[in-house]
Amino acid sequence: MNHYEHIQHKLAILPDQPGCYLMKNSDQAIIYVGKAKVLKNRVRSYFSGSHNTKTQKLVSEIVDFEFIVTASNAEALILECNLIKQHQPRYNVLLKDDKTFPYIKITNERHPRLEVTRRVIKDKGKYFGPYPNAYAAQQTKKLLDRLYPLRKCNTMPEKVCLYYHIGQCLAPCEYTVEQSTYDQMVHEITSFLNGGQLVVRKELERKMGVAAEQLDFEQAKEYRDQLLAIDATMEKQKITMADALDRDIFGYAVDKGWMSVQILYMRQGKMIERHGTSFPYYGNEYDDFISFVSQYYSENPALPKQVLLPRPEEDEQAEEVVSALESWLKIKVQLPQRGKKSEAVAMAQQNATLVLNEKFRLLERDEDRSVKAAQALAKWLGLDQATRIEAFDNSNIQGTNPVSAMVVFVDGKPASKEYRKYNIKTVQGADDYETMREVIRRRYERVLKENLPQPDLIVVDGGKGQISAALDVLHNELGLFIMVCGLVKDDKHKTAQLMAGEPPAIVPLPRDSHEFYLLQRIQEEVHRFAITFHRAQRAKSMVESKLDQIPGIGEKRRKALLKHFGSLKKISEATVEDFQAISIGSALATRILESLNDDGQA
Repeated sequence: MNHYEHIQHKLAILPDQPGCYLMKNSDQAIIYVGKAKVLKNRVRSYFSGSHNTKTQKLVSEIVDFEFIVTASNAEALILECNLIKQHQPRYNVLLKDDKTFPYIKITNERHPRLEVTRRVIKDKGKYFGPYPNAYAAQQTKKLLDRLYPLRKCNTMPEKVCLYYHIGQCLAPCEYTVEQSTYDQMVHEITSFLNGGQLVVRKELERKMGVAAEQLDFEQAKEYRDQLLAIDATMEKQKITMADALDRDIFGYAVDKGWMSVQILYMRQGKMIERHGTSFPYYGNEYDDFISFVSQYYSENPALPKQVLLPRPEEDEQAEEVVSALESWLKIKVQLPQRGKKSEAVAMAQQNATLVLNEKFRLLERDEDRSVKAAQALAKWLGLDQATRIEAFDNSNIQGTNPVSAMVVFVDGKPASKEYRKYNIKTVQGADDYETMREVIRRRYERVLKENLPQPDLIVVDGGKGQISAALDVLHNELGLFIMVCGLVKDDKHKTAQLMAGEPPAIVPLPRDSHEFYLLQRIQEEVHRFAITFHRAQRAKSMVESKLDQIPGIGEKRRKALLKHFGSLKKISEATVEDFQAISIGSALATRILESLNDDGQA
């Protein structure tokens, strides 16, 4: 039994209960973990219908799956998060931010210190955060260092240092500091970091007034500078809510197989910062978004009092989401529909959309510089030029309807009129190497026969195996010596490195270079073109198969039906009399309608 048949048997016995599923590849490694309200429906959806490029790539690697039934959706959410932590599936890693967030910490020492850290451990220190980025944390710490002269050095020195002379350290290395002094400073820092900047500001104003009365203008100026620093921090806090709660506000947007998530941080009722991330997603968009939220809090344990999320389309799902997250996180979760909270969620959603738009506009901007990028890419590969680049991608789901596609870029820009599609003729199943051989052979035999322009560079989706297969056909069968390169993915399945040469080896192309962006654009374009073609062929195959199963319908009548009605849906909605126009009698027409409509075909 091949893996396709094995999967079909397992799909038939899936339960209609909530739970988690674990997708495996040919090495029996777990590559994706998901959760579902109804396991039977969700898992089956991966192996039917059409998907975006990234999900199709995931499905093409699945050879087996397991499932675990849970008593509720809440249990499924918790189990999913734990399974992802345990197995680190490469398709799931992208659902959470790959960063740990910085915190400000007051150390639990005899002479406490302030520090910025990304590690939260049980050491009796006081942690505040998370901060959206290291710069925000460092700027806040810098302000606190000016306000509160705690120890700065990691190891106690033998004598006072510069910090003592500028008033930012009490120099416990040389002078005795009472515990009550530390306690007071820790209390005020804690108050400040918990949103009590106004209290600190009033105290500084009082001290500035006293210093001015005593004609200590230098000290008064220092207090004034500290006040200005606090004001600069608070100036960013434009959005406020009267209840003064700490809350995190989430929004998300999806496009072209990518999800962008934005988090707005509100502390003491004031909006202080935002953080965003984007990643490919592979399942239902709202479920994957909720998975991101659950993983986010498993990695960043400092919880707000309240979390605001966008609502799903179904009200029933909204109740389940709130129940599941609240039972696990032990905090208030809301999906607001109106008012200021709804406006805040809408703002997060808008930010998420803008981030995705910016991502795709970046590719367009790179296209404007594409000629230079193509020239730079040629230098990396030791070519005189890379004016004409032809790229290939193979597409199939569980070995069905295998196709391949080729796109052409001239001077770093797509030449869509020269794109080509290939139905695979000689390869059975999902054999990427043999598919590559067939397509390369067919393409460049035609190039030789018709004296078409030869590319300076051929790009294939893959590494050593795909490159070697292409080179074997070009060199040994066709006598062509064209550079072939492959795009190698990292453990998070992102385009990571360029591979080329004989034998193929990594080309150290910087990931932030314009030439690397050009390769990403080429790869996205050939993926898009291949999957669009694959979907069309698969849909056509399904229609043909459906009609061919009806007794009395051969190839000639099938073509006549599709030409006259236009689609399977319109055939199923026709009347018996409508078939007379193409010389099909009432008995056969009735049989056609019964066959299509009995199966629920619409």
